[in-house]
Amino acid sequence: MGKDGCPVGFDYIIIGSGIAGLYTAILARGEGTVLLLTKGSIDECNTRYAQGGIAAPVGPSDSPEAHFQDTLAAGAGLCDHEAVRILVEEAADRIADLTRFGVPFDTMGGEVALALEAAHSLPRVLHAGGDATGQRIETMLSHMARSLNVRILEYCLATSLIVTEDRVIGVKAIDLHSQRPLEYEGRCMILATGGGGQLFRLTTNPPIATGDGLTLAYQAGAEIMDTEFFQFHPTALRLDGAPPFLISEAVRGEGGIMRNCWGESFMKDYSPDGDLAPRDIAARSIVAEMEKTSCDRVFLDVTHLPSHTVLSRFPSIYSFCSQNGLDITQSLVPVTPAAHYMMGGVRTNVWGETNIPGLFAVGETACTGVHGANRLASNSLLEVVVFAKRVLARSRAMKNAATPNYIQPSNGVFRVPERQPHWLPDPLSREAVQGLMWEKVGIIRSGQGLEDAARQLAAWQDALSAPSDRPSFEERSLVTVGRLMVESALLREESRGAHYRLDFPRSQSSWKRHIVFRRNGED
Repeated sequence: MGKDGCPVGFDYIIIGSGIAGLYTAILARGEGTVLLLTKGSIDECNTRYAQGGIAAPVGPSDSPEAHFQDTLAAGAGLCDHEAVRILVEEAADRIADLTRFGVPFDTMGGEVALALEAAHSLPRVLHAGGDATGQRIETMLSHMARSLNVRILEYCLATSLIVTEDRVIGVKAIDLHSQRPLEYEGRCMILATGGGGQLFRLTTNPPIATGDGLTLAYQAGAEIMDTEFFQFHPTALRLDGAPPFLISEAVRGEGGIMRNCWGESFMKDYSPDGDLAPRDIAARSIVAEMEKTSCDRVFLDVTHLPSHTVLSRFPSIYSFCSQNGLDITQSLVPVTPAAHYMMGGVRTNVWGETNIPGLFAVGETACTGVHGANRLASNSLLEVVVFAKRVLARSRAMKNAATPNYIQPSNGVFRVPERQPHWLPDPLSREAVQGLMWEKVGIIRSGQGLEDAARQLAAWQDALSAPSDRPSFEERSLVTVGRLMVESALLREESRGAHYRLDFPRSQSSWKRHIVFRRNGED
């Protein structure tokens, strides 16, 4: 046994191999032994699809205060001010760290190039390779992790956390090649599994994004917060024969114009910010315009921009569209909103600690309070590098402590209620969950639709058999996180940020608070 009461094993066990997992693993390698588990390959993650970039107040006319105010405005009254202050104050140092690591941020005239994105008051978004920022960062970090001899187990699915005497001491897993059960012990468990975009039929997230980290944490007794707030990106490619593909917010920041199927510019009809309206407003505006025109898509127009600008700023978008027969310098880009980012997650403090000693969360899996009800564009990658650094600082401090630190449980915590059985029109499948969530728990919600979804998800949950492989564990995760999202959305009888209810269309000051769930001991 270690002197903190934890069985001797790894100093750090990290679940997830996106930027959150890799960056944390690299920092942790300097503190002790590290094991990183990922259910796919090390390259299979959301980070690769992060086109927009990373926001930071590093420009000569920018300031942490301006970034702070923009983040609060986007968060619709639910941002944690302390967390946001930390984010913006530590941003420049974390960008310097990434530069030292070798991230090739784009430059112009010898200075870092900064782009404007929706809801930012001025250009502050750094890019690498134009619209390939996530891929460049992920590739650099994966190479670095391997060179530092971080132990990486690919195709290794974490199935449950081991909790003894109210603290996490390890993880159970499955080798997906051999189906052999595995078990690892560690002093610090860090969840970095990304989001849950696969809950929805249309999503910019890859197949791996099934909310596994939230499920692991919830089953272990961790608190889950703000799950009703799921961000739908306004512009995902809607091209017949092509999969959904993110068309970066930066395209509108560069001057792209939203047009309906009649060729009309329409965003000024919905917001004074026009094409640079925040994501929640833009997504709902597009839905309204599609209904108005009886069309299943709108169009993003960059044909008025110089071709060299489009090619240099958006090489990945141009290439993908070109491979699918669309030249975006000559033709309009068909787009539609799609599920993109989970603002809620495992409740943490500003050090990444949860209410369970030994358990941390970082990245999209975590809910630090930075994003509030609606994430400001390109704050997500910044959140990762800022709070991963803080996770490691706290883990270092607790290394010699007799009692590990953790956050106090929330007051007024909610439990997922029992639901009456509901007729199951279809057997449980990923596609069935996605269809239900898209129709009932999507961009625009209603009390009746949420009630229908709650009963259906509860019935599926009751019918679940013991999971034994990746598909069945992922179905369990989707149903679990879906239930948390639906029950939170039902409780919040108002509209705020990314959560919009037809039956409660206005924000209410009484709901300027968080909804936190914790599992019943007998569940």
